[in-house]
Amino acid sequence: MKPVLKKINGILLLDKPLHFSSNGALQRIKRLFGAKKAGHTGSLDPLATGMLPLCFGAATRLSQFLLDSDKQYLTEVRLGIKTTTGDAEGDVIETRPVVDVDAEKIKNVLTHFVGRIEQIPPMFSALKYKGKPLYALARQGLSVERQARAVFIHACRLISCTEASFVFDVHCSKGTYIRTLVEDIGERLGCGAYVTGLRRVAVSPYQQNKMYELSELEGIASEAGPDGLMRCLLPIDSSVSHLPRIQLSASGSFYVRTGQAVSVPELPFDGLVRLFSEHDQFMGIGEVLEGGRVSPKRLVSDD
Repeated sequence: MKPVLKKINGILLLDKPLHFSSNGALQRIKRLFGAKKAGHTGSLDPLATGMLPLCFGAATRLSQFLLDSDKQYLTEVRLGIKTTTGDAEGDVIETRPVVDVDAEKIKNVLTHFVGRIEQIPPMFSALKYKGKPLYALARQGLSVERQARAVFIHACRLISCTEASFVFDVHCSKGTYIRTLVEDIGERLGCGAYVTGLRRVAVSPYQQNKMYELSELEGIASEAGPDGLMRCLLPIDSSVSHLPRIQLSASGSFYVRTGQAVSVPELPFDGLVRLFSEHDQFMGIGEVLEGGRVSPKRLVSDD
């Protein structure tokens, strides 16, 4: 007999374990919660750990905001070696001596990667070519031409270094390939490099929020049951907490739910806003129009 799945709404900040795929971690948590609907917001490689926001129920309708948000990573780098994948999972394809590389040189090189940069996506990525993910082609030994893409690096900060390795913190825009960034840094250092460890420490706007380990959630489920697990969830609108909050009247809530724009006093000049009903229930995202009106853009509901 199949278990009865529950309608759950909210966002869980999972600390993804090592060697788990993002989807594998999602399915494990989905079963633990007994949730009817859930999705993750951007993959982490199996060799990466750290923050993986999981959206339950109505929160999946706002997952794009987390997909598009900035990320922060703690990255461990091995110098003098290049691999097929740019990380420890690949085969070694080149070794070079590490000459005259110290903390000052690494810091200087990192500054060259701050700001808008161009990256060529790696073959071992989920980008698709003629309907097939690039990693599937790469595993067949194939390589196809990829177009460079612009990303933005807000900050690169050296944490520590040895003669053959270093650790740095990077705050970057969506779409940034850390493996590619490390390979490019290695080339500028003149010795090559690959990622030996990667941990995502933040996904905007969740810079200070608690992450839950899988074992911790299993313990909560065992000791406190479903109610304990529900207390681990963040509100749906936490993913868009940076947007201005707009309170609608009863009539305004009604017309917005039917897809119509409504007049609201003291609106921002433009942009997106969070919409709340007259009962303080989060309704979704609205878009400010001319003439002091706001229209529904992405509404959420309990289904």
